[in-house]
Amino acid sequence: MVYNIVLVGPPGVGKGTQGIRLKERYGIPIISTGDILRESVRIGSPLGKEAKSFMDKGALVPDEVVVDIVGERLKKKDCADGFILDGFPRTISQADALESLLEKQKKTITHVIIFDVSEEEVIRRLSGRRLCKKCGNAYHVIFNPPDNVGVCDKCGGQLYQRDDDNEETVLKRLKVYASQTSPLIEFYQDRGVLNKISGLGSIEEIFERITFVLEKRNDNSKDS
Repeated sequence: MVYNIVLVGPPGVGKGTQGIRLKERYGIPIISTGDILRESVRIGSPLGKEAKSFMDKGALVPDEVVVDIVGERLKKKDCADGFILDGFPRTISQADALESLLEKQKKTITHVIIFDVSEEEVIRRLSGRRLCKKCGNAYHVIFNPPDNVGVCDKCGGQLYQRDDDNEETVLKRLKVYASQTSPLIEFYQDRGVLNKISGLGSIEEIFERITFVLEKRNDNSKDS
């Protein structure tokens, strides 16, 4: 079965971590809009140049440009057997555009995985993150604390909190998610591809929940 997966959820729920595991298990690429935008700009593609004209002004890249760049990426051979979209679509308008784009490519979204985590848990996870200024090693004050407070175990560098990980900024990010991205739940529920997964527990436990949903549907499709 081809797995065309969309990962949805607020910041800090582990979409990136689980995306990497899904890539390793099913041999399909992870497509992050941020990554492919930067790559398009780097290689100087026509769409990359168009995106850069907005980025240089500090403006958001318009949906139509982002969608076209995603569309170009999905045409590549490594997406023939499936793909994982992380961070896209974020809005109903993007979801509509993606649906039209995939229809032209004779593809469809097969699974949307939404990670169910409370606002309090997201704040706890993000506000506790710390990074090393020297080597970039990551820690968490609760889940993965360093041996010595504020000091990297690996290189002895100073640990710091990213500006967008403080509680006030996290709350703002969650509000944006609620207003823009939450409506996607109903959008994909109507299409029968939405799967809500508890984002609590170990990385392995969460991964097992996701693969159970994916492979259970695969088994059902064989029976039909």
